[in-house]
Amino acid sequence: MYAVVRIAGKQFQVRQDEVVRVPHLAAELGSDVHFDAVLAVGGDGGLTVGQPLVAGARVSAQVVVHDRERKILVFHKKRRKDHRKKNGHRQPYTELRITAIQRP
Repeated sequence: MYAVVRIAGKQFQVRQDEVVRVPHLAAELGSDVHFDAVLAVGGDGGLTVGQPLVAGARVSAQVVVHDRERKILVFHKKRRKDHRKKNGHRQPYTELRITAIQRP
């Protein structure tokens, strides 16, 4: 069984016992989080698509890790102007282990 769920403004296709990296969530490490914004649920019983959400569907997950991604380098240069600027950025993320997908 799989589900398409909206987490922090982005859509993810998740399956049970899968580990997913999502944008940083303000949740304690090891705590359970629940997502009601389920857009579609598929599996043995066929595909159920919401309009826009599937009523009664829910995805439960457990917070595994809070960390930051690899550094992304941003380099700006204007030719012939002696202008160079280098910035770095590390995006925070949260890893979730999907524990349950409930159909309506």
